[in-house]
Amino acid sequence: MTVEPNTAAELVRRIFDLQRAVRCLTVSDTRGIEAGVALQGVLRFVGEKESRATNLAERLGVSAPVLSRHIAELEELGLVHRRPDPDDGRAQLVALTNAGRAKLIEIEDRRVATLQGYLQEWSQCDVEETAKILHKLADSLTESARAKTLAGASAPTKR
Repeated sequence: MTVEPNTAAELVRRIFDLQRAVRCLTVSDTRGIEAGVALQGVLRFVGEKESRATNLAERLGVSAPVLSRHIAELEELGLVHRRPDPDDGRAQLVALTNAGRAKLIEIEDRRVATLQGYLQEWSQCDVEETAKILHKLADSLTESARAKTLAGASAPTKR
């Protein structure tokens, strides 16, 4: 099934609008929290499970040096710790500290409360349906990006 160009263009505009709105919400909601918006994103992914730094960089869509700087800042704040990967001594595993888990819970609770306040006019059904559609969109985009990356990695190089 093919999506018409005008429909795809409208979706791109709506996604852009949503990104801006979320960024504004996040920035205004996180004043006074020492971990900036980018660091909070890293903190959330690290909070899902202990991971190799290279895997985190890939999932976040950032370069290894950028992630390394973020991890160093979070480590300085006492929110994450690193340890050598037992399977590969050259690699490092990154995980939340107890303080990091507490900070992540604080940040997420604050965001949930803020969003609940902004969505007072929405029904529970509207919120559930929106969450379902956003999840489907994110999964589709992620899978398409992975497929493209894998196809590019396996493509023969020109000489």
